[in-house]
Amino acid sequence: MACDARCVLMRCRWYKAHASFILVAMIRADPLPAVSPLLPRVPAWALPDGPVEHQPDAAFYAGAALTSLDQLVRSDPPWAGAWRQRLALKSAVAAVRLAARGEDEAALRDVWHLRQPGADPGPAGTILDAWRRLASQPPVIDGERLVKVMELLGLRWDDAFADLPGMIRDMLGERRPAPFAAAAIASHVIALSPGSEVLAWWLADLVVAQKLRWPRPVPLLMAQAFAPALRSQGTRAAATKIRPGEQKEFERAVCLAVAQGAAEACRLGTELGRRAGRLMAVAPKLRAKGAGEVIFLLLNEDAVSGSLATKNLSRFGARRLFERLQKFEAVRELSGRPTFRLFGL
Repeated sequence: MACDARCVLMRCRWYKAHASFILVAMIRADPLPAVSPLLPRVPAWALPDGPVEHQPDAAFYAGAALTSLDQLVRSDPPWAGAWRQRLALKSAVAAVRLAARGEDEAALRDVWHLRQPGADPGPAGTILDAWRRLASQPPVIDGERLVKVMELLGLRWDDAFADLPGMIRDMLGERRPAPFAAAAIASHVIALSPGSEVLAWWLADLVVAQKLRWPRPVPLLMAQAFAPALRSQGTRAAATKIRPGEQKEFERAVCLAVAQGAAEACRLGTELGRRAGRLMAVAPKLRAKGAGEVIFLLLNEDAVSGSLATKNLSRFGARRLFERLQKFEAVRELSGRPTFRLFGL
């Protein structure tokens, strides 16, 4: 009995001595080390250094780039949520531009994060919502979800779109490579409604994720809508945007857009992985009761409000916590303002 009592006492003392360590470890079961492991990058030879005229060459670049991106996706780093949401923001900027609006990344962050809970984020904010949902939900589509996505994108429903979910399901059984499947669904959507290009790219990213069996899509193609990859070859002044019509030309362009988008996504992953490593390295130094919640949000969101209030953290406590994280250079302030600040990796 005396031995049992001593053992219990020793265990209690051990837990008290290591309580702070245990709490930090509970933030995530497999916390990042101070230095992140080497992440996949698209090699220089896998990106064209000039015009690419032939479809097989474009397909080669797309396949090589997607191989690196696939490795990154399957490694499932703890900051993958923030990475996908940052890519969703970039896609939303291009989608807003396509809708003839002028909001940039900073403006979209503001309309989303500074609104009252449950408030309408406005037309630009709902477009961002569509891309945030794409990045955070499994790559499946049915009629109900399609109706909701079109509503968020500001598009009017037409019965001609009703067959799209079935068409996408059929693509899973085909041996068509992911970039060509993406080009096919985008072409079909724009053929149904020329004004629905933003939906075409949203579904194209979903199809890529389905073909590669990713748990959630990685927003890639919308952000390339105004990039050189989707413009005709030739002089800069004479180049025009490539739209579906001549299918082989469009497939070549989509392959190049996939290659460029995958390379940019991998570069962003390397950058965020380094910052997340720094954040997790300083986590044991944080004593605020709600620090674990804040770290979780930083690893899963593009941005977090500096005046965040949770069950375990007051607004004042959040401000002090973010100030401390800034001193450790573990987060960045994203708004550039002295008030209503937003923080992220």
